[in-house]
Amino acid sequence: MTAIRVYEFAKNHNMSSKAVLNLAKKNDIDFNSHMSSMTEEQQNKLNQLINNRKPVVEANDSTTNTQATKKDSAKSANPNKEVQHKQRSHSNKKQTEDDIETKTSSNNSKHTDKASKKRSMNNQSEEQEQGNRSNRRRGRGNRNNRNNKNQPVSKGITARKHKDLPEKLVYTEGMNIQEISKIFHRDASEIIKKLLLSGVMANQNQALSKEVIELIALEYGVEPEEKVVVDKADLEIYFEDNEDEELLTSRPPVVTIMGHVDHGKTTLLDQLRHTRVTEGEAGGITQHIGAYQVEIEGKPITFLDTPGHEAFTTMRARGADITDITIIVVAANDGVMPQTIEAINHAKAANVPIIVAINKVDLPEANPDRVMQELSEYGLIPEAWGGDTIFVQISAKYNQNIDELLEMILLVAEVEELTANSNRLAVGTVIEARLDKAQGATATLLVQQGTLRIGDPIVVGNSYGKVRTMLNDNGRRIRSAGPATPVEITGLNDAPQAGDLFVVFEDEKSARMAGEERAQRAQLEQRDTKKKVTLDNLFESLSEGELKSVNVIIKGDVQGSVEALSASLQKIEVSGVRVNIIHQAVGAINESDITLAAASGAIVIGFNVRPTPQARAQATEEEIDIRQHRIIYNAIDEIETAMKGMLDPEFVEEIQGQVVVRETYNVSKVGTIAGAYVLEGHITRNSKVRVIRDNIVRYEGEIASLKRFKDDAREVTKGFECGIMIEKYNDIHVDDIIEAYHMVEVKR
Repeated sequence: MTAIRVYEFAKNHNMSSKAVLNLAKKNDIDFNSHMSSMTEEQQNKLNQLINNRKPVVEANDSTTNTQATKKDSAKSANPNKEVQHKQRSHSNKKQTEDDIETKTSSNNSKHTDKASKKRSMNNQSEEQEQGNRSNRRRGRGNRNNRNNKNQPVSKGITARKHKDLPEKLVYTEGMNIQEISKIFHRDASEIIKKLLLSGVMANQNQALSKEVIELIALEYGVEPEEKVVVDKADLEIYFEDNEDEELLTSRPPVVTIMGHVDHGKTTLLDQLRHTRVTEGEAGGITQHIGAYQVEIEGKPITFLDTPGHEAFTTMRARGADITDITIIVVAANDGVMPQTIEAINHAKAANVPIIVAINKVDLPEANPDRVMQELSEYGLIPEAWGGDTIFVQISAKYNQNIDELLEMILLVAEVEELTANSNRLAVGTVIEARLDKAQGATATLLVQQGTLRIGDPIVVGNSYGKVRTMLNDNGRRIRSAGPATPVEITGLNDAPQAGDLFVVFEDEKSARMAGEERAQRAQLEQRDTKKKVTLDNLFESLSEGELKSVNVIIKGDVQGSVEALSASLQKIEVSGVRVNIIHQAVGAINESDITLAAASGAIVIGFNVRPTPQARAQATEEEIDIRQHRIIYNAIDEIETAMKGMLDPEFVEEIQGQVVVRETYNVSKVGTIAGAYVLEGHITRNSKVRVIRDNIVRYEGEIASLKRFKDDAREVTKGFECGIMIEKYNDIHVDDIIEAYHMVEVKR
């Protein structure tokens, strides 16, 4: 008997790895994890323990069988009881028939009484008609009296029934007097009178404050209680973990594949698709959405078709924490590359388990040991070396060890104990969305909790609607989707953004209200843009308590400079603040760095490197601060002075005045003199000027001379004329605007 791992032992005995670990722990056998190896002695001991448990189970089965036979014998021993029960039921039926007969006879007697009453009433009416005929003959005088007698006598205004006051007034801020009067069963005028006596002026339709409502309640001796209003437009409250453990069931894991370019991510995804197609259905497959499922041993695994780390970071920036396991693909012939390091940092920031797939092991130049050595420097230590990271050597091109990779994913998912409640309204996250010309807004959703069905009223991000159609990853129409199932839906009023949350509501009215409220809030937030962290406002943010740490991303030309700058920045000591370096790498500042900075609110420092044009444009759009340095001490001093609020002052342009040219004079050997009139402000001899023609700046320079009449002038103010010569510029036309300005020093 050779040494095997715990999960293999559990698989041979049709047990879960967790059950084997618990059994070993109870019997003083210690294993670190399901990947630990077992000696022959440990295997024999566990086999004896498992065999000893089986007779106990058989004994329990025998006891249950004896109980069942006792019940059958009891039934056969008491046949008379069943006969007595039948006789009782027969007598009860007879009693009910007698009751029905007595009820019908009483109803017939009631009908005869009513008929006799009607006859007496008809006789009385005939007698009254005869009396009326005799009265008509007596003349007109009695006619008025007769009419007055026949008129109904008014009983006056009915008195209002008195109702007691409620013991407690449950109110919300903004209620009016009319609403309170209905709760108190009192007239609104009475409440208005009480408020007037208390010195408060209000009408019955006016929204009342919290203090006024409590004052009214105390005047009537009613205890006020403010109603707690739940914000239905906040979708995050529906994701709180308050599920009953009895309703939770296991769900498939959600896996994201990341790695460097050309390391085999796409080949691995294609191989997984092919595996699923050959096992399930013949023919080709059409990928309609950005996620799909693979089944192994009857257990599904959901793969997100967003393998690039950029998409992963963008989703994390929007709060989409939907990934359960991350697979980092590393080529055995290339080793660890820059995007591999970024993928590791993104996965660690999302706090998800990591499985390393070493690809291209079939190549002759493959060196998996070198890859393990390089990854151990970034905290990913293989289990064979005493670490806790799972490494699998695969060849995606030749389908080598793909089954082992899928098995490792299921093992990690089993240890993580991924559960969900399928018997509730569905909630989840948007994977991607688009506007289709034929179908309108379509969104790819990943259900995280509950079950999504056709016709459900749904709110997705800032849009809302009703689920019209639902497609699975094969492009087939389905009517429901459980947890960890990706689907594509239609029926929304607008296309949401990737990473938005979605929630199913009980009715369409509440979904519409929540969607409209979220759209309105998003519009207000867009107007009031969020203040980004820059070195200019860093001290202000720190003093306001907005920041406890300064997030920094470092990019340099060589690894030595990056490590030196990182170590120096971490040594900066400012009370209550620390430098947190979230990413450092070698190379130009790219779009991935800007996305990570936007997600983490970080400042990007480039040492002897420049940002790419795409990264610069994205940084300008998202207001990310990029600082570039060539001397390490300047970078350290700038960060330290920014944290202490002692940045050097900067110069800002200040407009002094505007002058319009009314005439030009060309003087030989001197140049062009502009006869001008000061429209606004003033102009001085030391002012810098720019010549503006048709709202376009033609020239910027300095004043050569400024004169009033024939005398030199130091300053000319608004409403006066002057002569101006601009140094090294003679192309001055009539109606040109000369704008005077100077640079003002502003302390940061």
